[in-house]
Amino acid sequence: MPEKWVSVLLLLQLCWFGCGSCGKVLVWPLDYSHWINMKTVLEELAQRSHMVTVLVPSDMSITDFTDSSGLNYEVFLVPQTKEEHMRALEIGLDQMINKKPTFSYWEIIWDFQESFDEFLPVIKSRCENVIFSQTLMEKMRKTGYDVLLTDIAFPCGDLIAEKLEIPFINSLRWSMGNAFERYHGGIPAPLSYVPVPLGRLTDKMSFMERVENMLLSLFFDYVWFHSFEKKWEQFYSEVLGRPTTLCETMGKAEMWLIRTYWDFEFPRPYLPNFEFVGGLHCKPAKPLPEEMEKFVQSSGEHGIVVFSLGSMVKNLTEEKSNLIAAALAQIPQKVLWRYQGKKPDTLGPNTRTYDWIPQNDLLGHPKTKAFITHGGTNGIYEAIYHGVPMIGVPMFADQPDNIAHMKAKGAAVEVDFHTMTTADMLNALKTVINNPSYKENAMRLSRIHHDQPVKPLDRAVFWIEFVMRHKGAKHLRPASHDLTWYQYHSLDVIGFLLACVATVVFIAIKCCFFCCGKLGRKGKKQKKA
Repeated sequence: MPEKWVSVLLLLQLCWFGCGSCGKVLVWPLDYSHWINMKTVLEELAQRSHMVTVLVPSDMSITDFTDSSGLNYEVFLVPQTKEEHMRALEIGLDQMINKKPTFSYWEIIWDFQESFDEFLPVIKSRCENVIFSQTLMEKMRKTGYDVLLTDIAFPCGDLIAEKLEIPFINSLRWSMGNAFERYHGGIPAPLSYVPVPLGRLTDKMSFMERVENMLLSLFFDYVWFHSFEKKWEQFYSEVLGRPTTLCETMGKAEMWLIRTYWDFEFPRPYLPNFEFVGGLHCKPAKPLPEEMEKFVQSSGEHGIVVFSLGSMVKNLTEEKSNLIAAALAQIPQKVLWRYQGKKPDTLGPNTRTYDWIPQNDLLGHPKTKAFITHGGTNGIYEAIYHGVPMIGVPMFADQPDNIAHMKAKGAAVEVDFHTMTTADMLNALKTVINNPSYKENAMRLSRIHHDQPVKPLDRAVFWIEFVMRHKGAKHLRPASHDLTWYQYHSLDVIGFLLACVATVVFIAIKCCFFCCGKLGRKGKKQKKA
């Protein structure tokens, strides 16, 4: 089996942390926005003199193996065909964006699940190329890693850790139906006020919304157990040479680093081995490039609008581009639009398009009035960090759910990507820019985000170092992982108590019948006498 991997080694001569021991961190990442978060943590670990090794399949989009901090990267590349990965990704995006207008809500959910399934063989192939590579596995064993950090949106990191017999930490934003968090992490999720991801619901639900939340949870549970989990459990059992389950393997995680915080989340119960580290990638704004700064300053008192649909959406249809550009042309603000493709015919003189924009620096600029976003978690957190209200144009995955959170907190207005008109976009812009409540709510969220005893990045790194120092964090792991499903819900106890009550009632009834019968016989004897 060819390895087909890139191993990225960040090596530093001094390896001191905490109590003075060298920390060796193995990383199983995902690409795109997931990598932005994880890379921030890894750079901080490297700055603190930990040795970090990142396992990167060459079909990933991760290419930024250099940075300005002077860290030493050593790259080992074994070619791997990118076509399969890109084809699966493009098909999935096409289904989730271009075909959505004709779909009902439940069809969209089903379509997302199917796109998710189509991508699983790619993830499994990546996993096999590590697990079945004796050379790579032996090399990792000899290195003697202290901990494995894995992005658990897709499985395998936990399996690698199990094979290497090292503790591991999960990094996660969300999972379908909260399945990873509920079943593998053991976190409580009462459906009466904890909305299921993709449901676009809040923690304050009407009766019918609670019905919808319940149905959505049942749907994802069915999909999870009969499709996703069944396939992976068979693979895991084959690799480990014994029957196992995803719950058993993933449930061994020492810590769960959740990439949100209470500025974004609705209040809900959580466990001591869950840490919320949302916004750990956010930083103070840096000065803009000279040409861009001049354009921003030319906006005068009206300020600017920042517009980005993320890194995965490369092009819009000509019709969609023109209607958006026509709306932007009618506002007094200057607009900086991250856009690739043919220049829209309706593009106004107040709008400039760029292949790339320094999004964080623009959102932190004092002249920024609003942020038009697709609703990715990273962009939303940068807007929260800098206190910028949003116009949400969600398209797929967790984006509609993210915007629903921001709408509920009064910091965003949503525009439907598929049905929007020029007037819809224009009205949304005017509402967010001219209604001061949106800016006030965005600033309130920003104050909540900044008012933490420990910065999110420092908190994430602390727990990684903690697991390395103590060889795990078993004292934080709830006992629920050692219980069966019926024990967890106390069904065996309820059954026992019901049996006891039934026994007592049965005996009481029998005693009554016996006493009544005895009294009846005694009465008959007295009558005869």
